[in-house]
Amino acid sequence: MLEGLRFPYSAARTDHGEALLRAQLPLTLMLGSKTVQVVGLLDSGADVNVLPHSVGIELGAEWSEQAPQVRLSGNLASLEARGIIVSAAVGQLPTLRLAFAWTRSEDVPLILGQVNFFAEFDVCFFRSQGYFELRPKAPGGGT
Repeated sequence: MLEGLRFPYSAARTDHGEALLRAQLPLTLMLGSKTVQVVGLLDSGADVNVLPHSVGIELGAEWSEQAPQVRLSGNLASLEARGIIVSAAVGQLPTLRLAFAWTRSEDVPLILGQVNFFAEFDVCFFRSQGYFELRPKAPGGGT
């Protein structure tokens, strides 16, 4: 069985000042020779990974060179987005490639969703205990 990593939930506040906990994952994104340290919100209800515009710019990506356009849904449906693939590293786990919907907006967090974060990792949420565990998918694992 592959070794996993354990991460604590992060404390956050709503716009109304209410305290809550979020499953946020520190990771490193790489594109070419550029590297950016980020924190992504694990969202098992999100269809796709979402990358804020500034993070793509920090990675040296050019908006006009990214294709195809990606259609977002839900509360992000009005945002323009392009597809981009970057390398990602979490702790000492092997580096992998993640596909993102790179949006022009800065009003969205970096979101780790079904395509393709949850296709690459098994995640167990232990919210009542204040942590989550992350494990890379087993070799030959399904989608």
